[in-house]
Order: sequence, then structure tokens, then C-alpha cells
Amino acid sequence: MTEYAAGFACLVGRPNAGKSTLTNALVGQKVAITSSKPQTTRHTIRGIVTTDDYQLVLVDTPGLHKPRTLLGERLNDQVRETLLEVDVIGFCLPADQKIGPGDTFIAKELMEIQRAKKRPVVAIATKIDLVDKERLAEHLMAIDRLGEWDAIVPCSAADGRQVDDVARVLASYLPPSPGPLYPDGVLTDEPEAVMIAELVREAALEGVRDELPHSLAVVVEEMVPREGRPADNPLLDVRVNLFVERSSQKAIIIGRGGSRLREVGTNARRGIEALLGQKVFLDLHVKIAKDWQRDPKQLQRLGF
Repeated sequence: MTEYAAGFACLVGRPNAGKSTLTNALVGQKVAITSSKPQTTRHTIRGIVTTDDYQLVLVDTPGLHKPRTLLGERLNDQVRETLLEVDVIGFCLPADQKIGPGDTFIAKELMEIQRAKKRPVVAIATKIDLVDKERLAEHLMAIDRLGEWDAIVPCSAADGRQVDDVARVLASYLPPSPGPLYPDGVLTDEPEAVMIAELVREAALEGVRDELPHSLAVVVEEMVPREGRPADNPLLDVRVNLFVERSSQKAIIIGRGGSRLREVGTNARRGIEALLGQKVFLDLHVKIAKDWQRDPKQLQRLGF
């Protein structure tokens, strides 16, 4: 009988390296928001993988990057703090992109943590469904040259190829535990309000110009059950504010005659109702918080 293991793993990588998609594939359900826009993950969202032999708690962080704003610096600090607290680190490197300065920057940071804290680092070649065998072989050799990794695992979160291998390899570095850290059936320990904000943010970023991701913050103002509803058909009123930095960005989110905002509301509401398992009335408001990414007071107010 193998000893039960349980602990925390952190997936890092430059923005858009496939971390959130891999988290969702490992957990088997959508817990981390995904988008083709870089820097969509703002909160440390945990996905929990429970098997008979181990429980792997995945901590998904914002992408490590060279910061240009106060928000960027705070996000990097958040990643570093997380890296020092986990049992194993997974470094995601997408197979469809050549290794660049961003990857080298992160590799250097990880090597230091590996040496100082003796944290194992597993290099994960993501998005292997997008390349042929030859390109994958080149990519794996480039990863090998980038640092001294404890293991290298190729996978595709999109088609599920070798996702189980990633889970097993990460779990092999977890400490022994008398049992799971979280009850069976729990997939994430994020507060519902954070998950709702992330779903709204994801819907708002879908299909808009590249200038928006960094400038959009979402805050759930209130969640209250609608009074006078029958017990077997409750309705939750959810009021959400979307903050942008300029009026031109506000116009993008609202769209002509409010069409875009209605679409955002419809898409986000579907995800929220699936998450909460009940009907939701979603009330969205777009507001301007000028240059909030550079203002310590506003950053604090928006939860950073």
C-alpha cells in the first residue's frame, strides 16, 4: 500500500502559457478562467485533484513578467510568495512558441528558488496538439537546455493527452499526509464572489481588442437572494461593477446601444448559474477608475 500524499503545486509560466487551461483539464472542470488574452488570471485560484493515492491542490497564479506598472509589481510579488509556499512547481512552456526572454527570466527565478528552498520544478511542455513531432522534439531539447529540471512532461490540455502524467509527476513530489487536505468533491476553495468576478471578467474580455485585459477590474458589489421567491425556485440578485481606465474602453465594453454589455451579461450569467446551481439576475455596471493600475489607493479598493 503506497502512502497517501497531499500538498500544493503551483503552475507558472509567462502570460498565456496554458496554465489556466491545464488547471481546468487536471481538475476536470472549469475553475480557472481562460482567455486568449495575456494576464487574464488575477487571483490565486486553486483547483483540487483528489484520487485514491493523492490530493494535488493546484495554485494558479498570474503570469510572471517584467513589470511596467505598480499592478505588475504586485502581481509578481504575489507569484513569488506563492512559489515559496508550495511543495512542487510546474513551469509551463507552450510548444507552439519558441522559448523567449520571458521564459528565460522565469527560469532564472525558478533556479534560485530551487536552490534556496529545495523546491522541485517540473517543466511542462503545453499545447503539444499544435505542433508536429519534429517541432516537439526541438522544444523538449530547448527546455532541457534552459535549466536543471526535476522532470520534463509534454501534454495537451486541449485534447487531454498526457494530462494524467502531469498530475502523477507533480503528485510524486508531494509530502506524505494522513489524508486529503480538502473534503472529497471540493474542486476549489475560492470564495464564490471571486469566481463570479472572474467569470464576468472572462466574458468581458472575449473577442475584444488587446488593450483591455490590463485595464479591466471586476468587483462583485453584492449577492442577495430575491425576496418573496418560492423555496423551490430561488433567484439570486448579483450586482457587479466593471472598472476600466478610460471612456474609450468603457465604450468598447458597452458596445453600440449596450449590445456588447448584454452579450457579456448573458455569457457570464450562464457560467455563474452553472457554478452556483441556481437562477441568477446579473446586474452589470461599467465605471471609469482613471489610471487605477498605478494608484495604490485604487489598487487596494479593487482588491489588489
